[in-house]
Amino acid sequence: MGHDITDAKQLFTTVTEDGKLVLSIEPYAVPEPEDHQVVIQMEAVPINPSDLGLLLSPAQMDTARSETVDGHPALVADVDPAMMRIFAGRKGKKLAAGNEGAGKVVAAGTSDAAQALLGKTVTVVGGEMYRTHRVMPAMMCVPLPEGAPAKEGASLFVNPMTAQGFINTMRAEGHEGIVHTAAASNLGQMLAKLCVKDNIPLVAIVRSDAQKKILTDVGVTHVLDSTKDDFMPNLVDALAETGATLGFDAIGGGKMASYILTAMEQAAAKRGGEFSVYGSPIHKQVYIYGRLDTGETILGGGLGLYWGVGGWLLTPHLEKVGMERMMEMRMFAVEERNGIFHSEYSSQISLMDMIDPEIAKGYDKKATGEKVLVNPSL
Repeated sequence: MGHDITDAKQLFTTVTEDGKLVLSIEPYAVPEPEDHQVVIQMEAVPINPSDLGLLLSPAQMDTARSETVDGHPALVADVDPAMMRIFAGRKGKKLAAGNEGAGKVVAAGTSDAAQALLGKTVTVVGGEMYRTHRVMPAMMCVPLPEGAPAKEGASLFVNPMTAQGFINTMRAEGHEGIVHTAAASNLGQMLAKLCVKDNIPLVAIVRSDAQKKILTDVGVTHVLDSTKDDFMPNLVDALAETGATLGFDAIGGGKMASYILTAMEQAAAKRGGEFSVYGSPIHKQVYIYGRLDTGETILGGGLGLYWGVGGWLLTPHLEKVGMERMMEMRMFAVEERNGIFHSEYSSQISLMDMIDPEIAKGYDKKATGEKVLVNPSL
């Protein structure tokens, strides 16, 4: 089989010993699939914020330029020397990237499960997706319904599973409602639709009127703009009304987690919680799951003593809920691919476009409503 896939390519991201970030496109020898494996011709791979961490986060993008590195076309940018410490573990290592995607199964191993997928369009997760072909175990592939384009399966893992995961966590830890920051993101819109469907109280925190409209259009009652002067009193009111005691924070740095916990504490008092010198006895929790602000997380006073701040990551969450629940979540994502979990893309680019300095500056911005889809088969 290997012989009829010619001209396969893949993208690598490397932090070099001399302090540069290199994104290169290199040839890829597609291996023969083993019995239980399939070869997928990748047709739709999103650029998620979690992918940008690997792709470009070390780079000073204003220095991005096109070069040829070891005979391969590449984007090269300088790394801020202060950042080199953080990325020391990556020095000299070529890393493949791309968390998830979708494409067509063009070759399959001998097992029944693999053969059954031949010719089907499947959605997959497992890293190394920015390449023309990806070899995957058949059991990791979820087929899309007949005739559905790959684009509909591109973003069915990271965000849909995270949105469902937040709700799993809420239920498992006994909370009644959720506070979410950067709430107009692709993920935020999915979480909003899911909460509206399941009647889960959601307090959504955004930074502009345009973002606010996105969520009120979905049907979220409590959408607050953190740039406004009355943000804190409004947050306390919304928390008092919803009883939400669980926050998911994509910002990470700065005081947002502190604002949420402080407002939860004040909301508990407002709801007539019993008085204690240790604060309200209801446990308040904020999970940081992103670092839009890479600065330190600052917690103020006035939180009481019944609170926690922790990290939340999808992979350990899925390990915790187990394979059966994970497959239920994946099937629900496929079912709702054009509904709750629909993703809009502002542009579609090729693998070569990913290393174009101007295009890369565009997708590195992480702007609301600007989600870029890569089609490696272009």
